Amino acid sequence: MSTLSPQPPLTDAELQKLYPPNLDLQLVQILMRHGERTPVSPRFQNTGLAPFWPYCSSVRQITSTILSPVPSSVTTTTTSEPYLSTLQWTRRLETFSPQSDSPTLALSPTGLPDNICDMGTLTDLGRQTTYNLGLRLRDLYVSRLDFLPSSISSTESFYLRTTPVPRALESLQQTFSALYPPSHRIPSPETGLFPTPIIVTRAHADETLYPNDGNCRRFAALSRAFAQRAADKWNNTPDMEFLNSLYGKWMEGQKVAVDSRPRLSGIMDTINATYAHGPQTRLPKEFYDERGREITERIGVEEWFQGYRESREYRTLGIGGLMGDLVQRMVGAVEGRDNGVRFGLHGCHDTTLAGVLASLGAFETDRWPPFTSHVAIELFKEGKLARGNSQGASWWSSLFGGGKRGEIGRRSTEELSEGEKKKLGGYYVRLRYNDEVVTVPGCKKAGNHLEGDESFCTLAAFKEIVDKFTPKNWKQECRMSRGEMVSVPKEPEWAGY
Repeated sequence: MSTLSPQPPLTDAELQKLYPPNLDLQLVQILMRHGERTPVSPRFQNTGLAPFWPYCSSVRQITSTILSPVPSSVTTTTTSEPYLSTLQWTRRLETFSPQSDSPTLALSPTGLPDNICDMGTLTDLGRQTTYNLGLRLRDLYVSRLDFLPSSISSTESFYLRTTPVPRALESLQQTFSALYPPSHRIPSPETGLFPTPIIVTRAHADETLYPNDGNCRRFAALSRAFAQRAADKWNNTPDMEFLNSLYGKWMEGQKVAVDSRPRLSGIMDTINATYAHGPQTRLPKEFYDERGREITERIGVEEWFQGYRESREYRTLGIGGLMGDLVQRMVGAVEGRDNGVRFGLHGCHDTTLAGVLASLGAFETDRWPPFTSHVAIELFKEGKLARGNSQGASWWSSLFGGGKRGEIGRRSTEELSEGEKKKLGGYYVRLRYNDEVVTVPGCKKAGNHLEGDESFCTLAAFKEIVDKFTPKNWKQECRMSRGEMVSVPKEPEWAGY
């Protein structure tokens, strides 16, 4: 499955069971994978698969901000001050001619130069599915639960963040535009315009919203070690021979393997991307054999995500920074440092979602996360009590203030006083993956969950589990001395406890 099949709407009985009346929803943080996209690199053109796909109508109407001079007809001084304006333009993609290195326009399978996607680009279908996700989030959190208001006058109560990858940003924008369409954005009385939403990004070197092997050398080395273990385990097996019987004739003299060229995960990427789109961009039918896809995804999940399950350092460097951020935001809501933030929406990737769930011991599947998958991390307070409006630090300073001594969020549980620990009492955390409730193993222990429902983990227990793989100094821990050895732990350090 490459395109997500959403769950049907909840019945009233199901909704009441999922959101018990004795628990008051306080904060929702959504991690969403981008929508359907093209493959990240061209593969299997020897099957007749077109390298360039005609599924990106957005490139016909790109809008960019430019600096323009004030027209002379309206200039009131001798000096013309420039102002910000916009330029709308159409992008066409250029490539090499098949016959030589001379330039030529990239064409669709039908020979047209319009709507051509670049590699790894969000397609029209991806825009639609992420927009549909926004509709489902609105139906649940606005219409059914009355957790979010029907209309907003600003995004002050939202935290919108995305990775620097364009498909993640565009997916977040599509989802937000359905969660709050223009008809539900109240313009400012002063300007007559809705205040510009704030979307937070980071430089690549600081990015923790995905496993950053490009800027964390030690994590990259750990990733290679687990990938090599997967290759040693699977390359000479009956399952891999079966995959060779399906794909081998298209591998140009190579055998299919975890570490072949393309890698097995790259083969999976092209299979999933093509399967999600139209008949003009399909591989031969043997690539879609269901047993073959199940084997490919099972091995891919082990290669990419088993490290989170078995290695504390892998969890710390790969996803611990993000998990620390999410817990800090929840504790900030408890302490009244969030200043009314109710909803977080993060545009990210498959490796983010699976990394988070696997690090919590809650990724109990061998299937790769489909496009537009999402994880909802919900914070509840026992009893119907209002979330008071703290007069403390603004939500910006609470998110980016650097972890002051008085704040609980970024300090480990063992560093907290008994009084500080008691502040977390009566709060619970619940995770849902594609609308299915998942449970953290360590939360099943007596005293670590809401009585009668192990999926509602106490905030104190959840924080204690995450604390164990939250880095103290991510950049420092990512450094790696030349010649330093990295290997898979001899004994698994199981996640979720």
